[in-house]
Amino acid sequence: MSSSNEGTTSSTLTQEQRAKIAMASAELAELHQALVTNGLVVWTGGNVSARIRVENAPDIFVIKPSGVAYENLDAAAMVVCDLDGNLIEGTRSPSSDTAAHAYVYRNMPEVGGVVHTHSNYATAWAARGEAIPCVLTAQADEFGGEIPVGPFAIIGDDSIGRGIVETLTGHRSPAVLMQNHGVFTIGATPKAAVKAAVMCEDVAKTTHLAVALGAPKPISPSNIDALYNRYQNVYGK
Repeated sequence: MSSSNEGTTSSTLTQEQRAKIAMASAELAELHQALVTNGLVVWTGGNVSARIRVENAPDIFVIKPSGVAYENLDAAAMVVCDLDGNLIEGTRSPSSDTAAHAYVYRNMPEVGGVVHTHSNYATAWAARGEAIPCVLTAQADEFGGEIPVGPFAIIGDDSIGRGIVETLTGHRSPAVLMQNHGVFTIGATPKAAVKAAVMCEDVAKTTHLAVALGAPKPISPSNIDALYNRYQNVYGK
């Protein structure tokens, strides 16, 4: 596999790439509905993408198109882009967040899926420019500590993607709260990134309620480490 996209066009896509694109498009249609089911998006906002890896071919990704209502979002609606965010295949314009997804894929080769939402409680923390403190065992399990805040950035170029990468590099959290904007999550797969988005909103809401009642009890760093290591390496194995 490769992150170089020189020469990638619709006509150069291999049969294996097309098969993986079809599978990813079907999965993304389901995962976008999961965003709706879990109350993470409204109208046409939010998006999920999936990296396509094929040996001896440039990496590409599938993403939601711009401005399509979720009830009309099926596998056929998805678009394919190279890792510079250029449209390779599809009848619609890619999501307005495509540049951010592309930057993450170029700079974090371990990432196989990216999600963006404006879910209410997590975005409220982002509006405050405040990390979500780790005061819940569920957050320690999933995020390994606080959920960090990334810098304010304007949509349309590499600024958001750069902020995501700089914030999450070396951090255990698969979620970042981009200041005054919303949530971006990453995962080894698109489904893992969606799970992180769902869990991020859940802990954001519960922590907000806890703060409203008073000062939450912190979890010690050693206990956070123990919870995270158990959940990531033992739980469900």
